[in-house]
Amino acid sequence: MSVAGASTVERDLVQLDGLIAKEESVFLERTAESQRVRRECADVLPGGVASNWQDAPPGAVWISHGDGSRVVDVDGTSYVDLHGGFGVGLAGHAHPAIVEAVSDRVRKGTHFAQPTEDAVVVARELARRFGLPLWRFGNSGTEATMDAVHLMRAATGRMKIIKVEGTYHGHHDSVQVSVYPDPEQAGPADRPYSVPVGRAVPPALAQLTLVAPFGDLAAVERLLVENPGEIAGMIIEPIMMNIGLIPPPDGYLAGLRHLLHRHGAYLAFDEVKTGLAVSAGGATQWSGVVPDLICLAKALGGGVPCGAIGGVPELMNMIADGRYEQVGTFNGNPLTMAAARAVLLGILTDDAYRHFDRLRRVMTEGAEDVLRRHDLPGHVRSYGAKGAVVFHDRPLLDYRDFAEYPDQWGNAHWLFQHNGGVFLPPWGKCEQWTVSVQHSEADVRRFVGNLERMAAALRPSGG
Repeated sequence: MSVAGASTVERDLVQLDGLIAKEESVFLERTAESQRVRRECADVLPGGVASNWQDAPPGAVWISHGDGSRVVDVDGTSYVDLHGGFGVGLAGHAHPAIVEAVSDRVRKGTHFAQPTEDAVVVARELARRFGLPLWRFGNSGTEATMDAVHLMRAATGRMKIIKVEGTYHGHHDSVQVSVYPDPEQAGPADRPYSVPVGRAVPPALAQLTLVAPFGDLAAVERLLVENPGEIAGMIIEPIMMNIGLIPPPDGYLAGLRHLLHRHGAYLAFDEVKTGLAVSAGGATQWSGVVPDLICLAKALGGGVPCGAIGGVPELMNMIADGRYEQVGTFNGNPLTMAAARAVLLGILTDDAYRHFDRLRRVMTEGAEDVLRRHDLPGHVRSYGAKGAVVFHDRPLLDYRDFAEYPDQWGNAHWLFQHNGGVFLPPWGKCEQWTVSVQHSEADVRRFVGNLERMAAALRPSGG
């Protein structure tokens, strides 16, 4: 079919392919030093990066430094940083309170493998914000969700868990199941298969992780009924944040808690991305639903590696009495605790959340206006410091909706933003923006301006 005779969707995709090719060429020319560094270090860093998530077509970007709301790459280009280190950066870069706290702590010693006073202060503040009384610390979101799964299993003596199709909870085996499954292998939409992520996850172990579509209480109840006395609990992102951004249906989270408890199972919220970002008490405060366990990381440490898990006494006391060994050489590390104390008490204040809301409104209203004026498919979802533009003709409800819409939209948007001086997380349609306390209205209006530039390139007539 010729472009002239194609549907609007087909014409858009053809045009997007052309725009992507053009913007990729601009990108590679602009980031020549990054590409050179990557090539030359591939003999010691597999793939020329320190993590696979630091790489995305058409090439990885190496960073020199960050300051306030900006990062600067090794080519010397400054960007408004809405990547935020995959959601870590609510404080922005080199925030004076974190610089002071960490600098002071360094002079007093950086590691003892023994507790320090800051751990108590941080735990008390997390208990206040999230409504769960007992907390332990780790070093990453992966460790936090691993502890949550282990605690639910230890408490019940059951080995099976439930997760949602399309959610990422870290890279331990129990949750490396049906993260971004190929729809052809994923089974029926209402009864998804348990698809292991790659060859490293034993298929037999993957079968212990049952999978449900997001927002579907009936599917969860069916799993509980079909596996009587076998399910320890369910881990879930209360707002899905790895496939754009999808909020839960009304009553869903409260319904899950009731349903799981009725079957003797527990509910764990993975708030690694939502915690501290969508509100001061994360999605727990936002939803009014307090789960049995909450997993935190990312923003809590202000840029220092961190992780935390909070829970109800019946679960967390298993740690205290030794029924579950929650251990780690760097748990409660003094640098992490000093940074987390500064984040919680000095940076993420009520004023910070009012600031996030102001910036969120500018971005959301501005992006929606661009989509409407240029008749582009899409909508905006945003909560607190987080948000996403999803280029789809209807709101996404679950992973299957996400899998249906073409990658080209997100890829083009990422390139237009990057070439226009705004750094978003790579991998296009998967991720979302993060604003910091150091971002200005001018910073976020640049994001809206780049979206306008992409829209005008795709629809020159404005519609």
